[in-house]
Amino acid sequence: MRMRRVAVVGCCGSGKSHIARELGKRMNAPVVHLDAMYYDDEWNPLPPEKFEARQRDLVIGERWIADGNYNATLQIRLEACDTVVFVDVPTWAALWGIFSRQIRHGAGQDQASGIYNRIHWGVLRYVATYRRTMRPRVMAKIRQHAGHAQVVVLTSRRRARRWLKHITED
Repeated sequence: MRMRRVAVVGCCGSGKSHIARELGKRMNAPVVHLDAMYYDDEWNPLPPEKFEARQRDLVIGERWIADGNYNATLQIRLEACDTVVFVDVPTWAALWGIFSRQIRHGAGQDQASGIYNRIHWGVLRYVATYRRTMRPRVMAKIRQHAGHAQVVVLTSRRRARRWLKHITED
């Protein structure tokens, strides 16, 4: 499986960042956490046109792994990638993911790792409704803009671990 430009998408708490970091190690490729790209040092969001421009600069690179959804700009990454990794875990697993991350890292943020770890009702509602509302939109965009790409759907953490074991640098 040849991967050089990888878009990792899925619900928050699904394990996207972990998978992206592991892929980066195995592929010897730079990992870009879109949260770290989207927010400034005080965690203020960039204007949409600047965020879009940063992603356009990213995707012209020869090798990259982009971790994050950001549905408004997903098309940019999907059109440029050769592989989409869709982390499609059940709602309970994503909820567990955000709570366990809170336990591991505490509240707050880590700009270097792209972790913005703040649980509030908006985040909980997003995760709780992701499969019903956002998932169909993400899948439609994958079909529409990534027909040229290999699509890997990981439906559990166990499947993700098994899949990662087989990834090596090419």
